[in-house]
Amino acid sequence: MSRPERGPVTDLDRRDFLKQSADMAGRAVGGLVALGVFAANPRLGPMTRRPTAPKGDGGYGKLVRAGPELELPEGFTYRVLGAEGSTMSDGHVTPGRHDGMGAFPLPNGNIRLIRNHEVDNVPARDAAMGSPDTAYDFAAGGGTTSLEVDPTTRELVRDFISMNGTWRNCAGGPTPWGSWLSCEEAFFGPESGFLEFHGYVFEVPVTREECQYTEPLTAMGRFVHEAVAVDPATGIVYETEDHYRAGFYRFLPVEPGRDGKPGNLRAGGRLQMLAVRNRPKYDTTKGRRVGETHPVTWVDIQEPDPKGGPRAFGAVFEQGFAAGGARFSRLEGCFCANGNTYFVATDGGNKQLGQVWQYRPHGPDHGGLTLVFESPHKNILKRPDNICVSPRGAIIICEDANERRQYVRGLTKDGKVFDIAANMANDTEVSGPTFSPDGKTLFFNSYGNEKRRHAGMTFAVWGPWERGAV
Repeated sequence: MSRPERGPVTDLDRRDFLKQSADMAGRAVGGLVALGVFAANPRLGPMTRRPTAPKGDGGYGKLVRAGPELELPEGFTYRVLGAEGSTMSDGHVTPGRHDGMGAFPLPNGNIRLIRNHEVDNVPARDAAMGSPDTAYDFAAGGGTTSLEVDPTTRELVRDFISMNGTWRNCAGGPTPWGSWLSCEEAFFGPESGFLEFHGYVFEVPVTREECQYTEPLTAMGRFVHEAVAVDPATGIVYETEDHYRAGFYRFLPVEPGRDGKPGNLRAGGRLQMLAVRNRPKYDTTKGRRVGETHPVTWVDIQEPDPKGGPRAFGAVFEQGFAAGGARFSRLEGCFCANGNTYFVATDGGNKQLGQVWQYRPHGPDHGGLTLVFESPHKNILKRPDNICVSPRGAIIICEDANERRQYVRGLTKDGKVFDIAANMANDTEVSGPTFSPDGKTLFFNSYGNEKRRHAGMTFAVWGPWERGAV
């Protein structure tokens, strides 16, 4: 499908755009309940040391050099896929800024990876990767690429651009009906030089074999999106917001995907924001007790698709907050597992090092919110970002820690931290953790930084997962 005909891109002074973008980014930076015992237990020793899960107790032991790009536990192997700058099967060059990602089964037995690229270019005519004919907005350089991987050899079979013309595609999440929901961490539009408004969720089907024009799911909200997670039992979509005044949202589709039936998110629905019952405007960012559960309800967002430019990027949050919604700080990764939805606040907590939250529904309109983990020291956990839950229930966390080494870490069910991988290729964040359908391969990304000539890349990691908590 080609994009509809549109008018020309309006001109924008580069300095004005960068100033607006930096202003928004600067503001943004501004089952597992047992995890709480880890941060709360005074017997764990000095917090200057990072307690780890040893072999036989969930962990996999010390990381060792497995190749030029990664350190892994002994016995593990990896392969690099889809590195920035490589030529894809469709003839286009692989873009950089590898971010959120999902893995899906294909009918031929191979694995489909759908990967976000968080490109935040200054708007310009034909800036879209790939053909402008399929771009949602040909002035925007972000989007998704799709990879086909052999599950046995972990070798790349085929890759191509699957969506283009979006902007700052950060995280997202898979759906149970076989699609990837890609989220724009953005709130820009025509007043900033783009052709279209940005700040939406887009759906990319697993079956898509070439780039196609993709419309935004406007009813799911326009705000600084980060991640989404679909509850397979109800079809409800949970959404996070990456901002220092962030809400935790849910989207109630008119046609939800459940009981094996695909959802139709284009049919619309209702957007709501979490609120702590009898505690309007509850602030979760500091002074919260690990393990304590708060009863919650949901408040409606009356205008989920506000227009306007970067100065209005908090419009959805302010609606929910005015109605009594709870405030979080920089919500990022989100994942549904075992009837719960887990999500992280990157700089939440007394030390501003990160929190892990759990939402458990108690019927259609109520539930419980529990702080299951809060980092007391940067050597334990620093700035959790993208997450997923492993086949055996461990939370896999990618850190965006602004450190020389970026780690993929794990949290066991009893609250112990263990290392899975260290990025030695460059000093950029790790992102996009996702497991192959058979649970044997963990895929994740190194984000990359083109200014420092650090290429983004995707890793496939496999080995004796049965030895630990993964």
